[in-house]
Amino acid sequence: MRTRLNVLVIDDVPVNRFLLESIAGEIGGLQVSSASDGAEALDWCRRNQADVVVVDWMMPGMDGFAFLQAFRADPANEGVPVVMITANDDRAVRQKALDLGANDFLVRPLQPAEVRGRLRNMLTLRRAHLALAHQAQVLSEQVAAATAQLRARERELVSRLAGALEHRDPETGAHVVRMALYSRLIAERLGLPAEFQEMLLAAAPMHDIGKVGIPDYILLKPGRLTPDELTIMRRHAELGGRILDGSESELVRMAQRIAMGHHEKWDGTGYPQGLSGTAIPIEARIVAVADVFDALTSERPYKPAWSLEEARAHLLALRGAHFDPDCVDAFLAGWDKVLQIRTEHADPVTASLADD
Repeated sequence: MRTRLNVLVIDDVPVNRFLLESIAGEIGGLQVSSASDGAEALDWCRRNQADVVVVDWMMPGMDGFAFLQAFRADPANEGVPVVMITANDDRAVRQKALDLGANDFLVRPLQPAEVRGRLRNMLTLRRAHLALAHQAQVLSEQVAAATAQLRARERELVSRLAGALEHRDPETGAHVVRMALYSRLIAERLGLPAEFQEMLLAAAPMHDIGKVGIPDYILLKPGRLTPDELTIMRRHAELGGRILDGSESELVRMAQRIAMGHHEKWDGTGYPQGLSGTAIPIEARIVAVADVFDALTSERPYKPAWSLEEARAHLLALRGAHFDPDCVDAFLAGWDKVLQIRTEHADPVTASLADD
């Protein structure tokens, strides 16, 4: 916070300016400047921050009223005390000055003791305002730091929870990294806010957290699942939703919507709720595209990896049926970035496969 405050004197009469500058200078600890009219004063204010302004209301050109109106229009001058100089019987002038934002008055002929007293009062008011603003800024920074720390802890918890699934599900690992990056890419292409994109990146790896409740003989089965086994496997979406439900964390709430909704389909034939269209949360619609694409293009014990062109064709074929058309379009519009993500985060098993 500044300790040396700026006092600006505005008067068209040189002797009056000299008198006011001298009185203000006697107070000490101030930087005193002056202007001969309102226009000159506003120009000074554009280059400097006034802390107290003393202005004569009657000046040629831009008078005190016009200056005060323009001065108060600038948010930077909020809280800056203004003292207006008037004649002894100018009640109408004072009322108008108050309406325009004046804080106090000096009456001609000026008395040095009165000028000093009113200036000291205005300086005290200004210092209190600056101290309050400084305190608010410090508090805001502390809140921001605490919030950032809390979000970092949330992300760490979510990451560790997603990592726990890697010990049971052979399809995790690089898969969740790629699909999370694909998800953020889709969100970016859709024009969603940057904060949403980053939260999605952190929440997407939780999409299959419900698989912790699926028996190993199904989760680790190397071949295709039987209809009964598939029914049990599909419970992971609802299980994930229940595991993450009820959190006060915005990140965990997003992860819950993803876990619950990433197997819903645009046409309403998905599970577990049979939602359709925009009733499916946008984050779940995004993850659905990213998850299916990465699953198709990844080698599994029960299937070979699809080629990129086969996977593209699959997304296009199910655009508007399984998938939100806008999400498919956004994903394919960022194809160069998709290839980059796939290369940089390839599975160790498939890293040597050529798949143009």
